[in-house]
Amino acid sequence: MTTLGSTDASRWVAGWIPLPAVDPLAGADAFGEPSVYWERPIGREAAAGWGEAGAREATSAAEAQAVLKELSAPDLVRWLEAPPPEFPGPWFGGMRFSASGQDAGWSPFGFGRWTLPETLVWRTETGLALAVFAPEGPGAEDRVRSRLSRMGSAFPSSYRHPRGLPQTLRVSSPRPDFEARVERAVEAIRAGNLLKVVLARAVEVEAEHDFDRVDTLARLREQNPRCATFLFQAPDGTAFLGATPETLCRLEGRQLETEALAGSAAPARSGELESSDKDQREHQAVVRYILETLQPLAERVESDREPALLPLKNVVHLRTGIRATLCEGVGVAELVAALQPTPAVGGTPRAPALEFIATHESLDRGWYAGPVGWVGPGRAHQVVALRSARVKARQARLFVGAGIVAGSRADAEWHETEMKGLAMLRALGGGHV
Repeated sequence: MTTLGSTDASRWVAGWIPLPAVDPLAGADAFGEPSVYWERPIGREAAAGWGEAGAREATSAAEAQAVLKELSAPDLVRWLEAPPPEFPGPWFGGMRFSASGQDAGWSPFGFGRWTLPETLVWRTETGLALAVFAPEGPGAEDRVRSRLSRMGSAFPSSYRHPRGLPQTLRVSSPRPDFEARVERAVEAIRAGNLLKVVLARAVEVEAEHDFDRVDTLARLREQNPRCATFLFQAPDGTAFLGATPETLCRLEGRQLETEALAGSAAPARSGELESSDKDQREHQAVVRYILETLQPLAERVESDREPALLPLKNVVHLRTGIRATLCEGVGVAELVAALQPTPAVGGTPRAPALEFIATHESLDRGWYAGPVGWVGPGRAHQVVALRSARVKARQARLFVGAGIVAGSRADAEWHETEMKGLAMLRALGGGHV
């Protein structure tokens, strides 16, 4: 797709039209793989974007906070007509779990990166809508109208189902190394240095043929309707994609929704979760952290009285919903800075847990377990990038993790991470897993 202008602009002009279609992902048949994708089937929320009309990058947490604040401003986009009703975005992106890392595969993503698609298609109550964005300047309005007409007439009306056949995947991840790290974590907990630490590992995957990432998205959303399916493409063509069950923050004006998601079991053992001392302790640590973190940022904070079971395809979690009315002036930038990383992906106490991860995990998490999602004027939805993979050509690197607390067993934690990786392996086309 040809670009509509510079990606370092400061203001944009946009127009939109309704589309008589049903599926944003179907646009891949006409325009190729989207550069960004977002879907929450259970919330009937879906969006796909192509091209880049704008981009913002950050090299540190402080810069990321400034970028998120900028992208929340109401005056970045001038609409040719009345702005569309509420919709995802228009900025999509994410940032690293931590500042440090040596994996060159993450370099194209930077510390943080957010893009404004040239073309954005999203689901509405009656069908789809299509918006086109272009940097302000001479001729911008004409280019927006021309592309709206051209892409609107070419957009497929069908639903995009998975099409590819299964292929053999070569999968490798050293089990002894991970189990040794779990045992070191249990020793640190026993010594009183930590209450909980989350350890992640990478799974290297090689396919017979290049991965069809549109097919992967189609499988992820169908297999994981309770999760947020996402894709973010880096400038070199590498994609970070996944289907995560965990919302970091969903913001509508001053109204916040978030959740504590910790404590896991195989579906066959879901009945044991509510009586498991290990899982309950792990879960309550996350609940306490979020409630305490939100107190200075909110006028009112409340949570579910008891955790409920969140059943997913290959795993069941304990979940506690949390809601708040934020103080005036608190937005997505302040929330991400305060909440991330939660004990669900870091540990408690926070500082020593993160230090343990940096010293012992031997993994550059990159954007894995970091905040990803969309942001716009007064609205945002950020999720924690779990159950995810970095994919390019025939190579994929999957990321899975487990919370280690007193009583954790290395073999059980290995099997838990194996279970969590199944959805992504199957979505990548591994029919044998």
